[in-house]
Amino acid sequence: MKKSEEADDTCDVSVTHADVLNDVRSKMIEAQHIINMAELFKILGDTTRVSILAALSVSELCVCDIAALVSMSNSAISHQLRILKQTHIVRSRREGKTVYYRMADGHITQLLNTALEHSCEE
Repeated sequence: MKKSEEADDTCDVSVTHADVLNDVRSKMIEAQHIINMAELFKILGDTTRVSILAALSVSELCVCDIAALVSMSNSAISHQLRILKQTHIVRSRREGKTVYYRMADGHITQLLNTALEHSCEE
């Protein structure tokens, strides 16, 4: 970064705006919710898990189908699905010897769609 660009990123004075700060403080997200959100973003910060979720946002799938879609082993996919299930992002159901996974609700799908829109903006 050039010197002139650095100067644009920093205030030339040290002053706070009490009215704005008070308004923002009253509307801030509670600390525990911020922690929970950060944990969710950590989980979503893995390309394999995002690929799995993108597939599950289209259709319920079994482990073998997911593994074939993302070109990974069943055991590697099962490990990722275990993390997603423990954090209530996906749900599973057993049908005979096959376990099917689906999104737990529409929230993560909405988040993925919003992230996709953002990543496609210029």
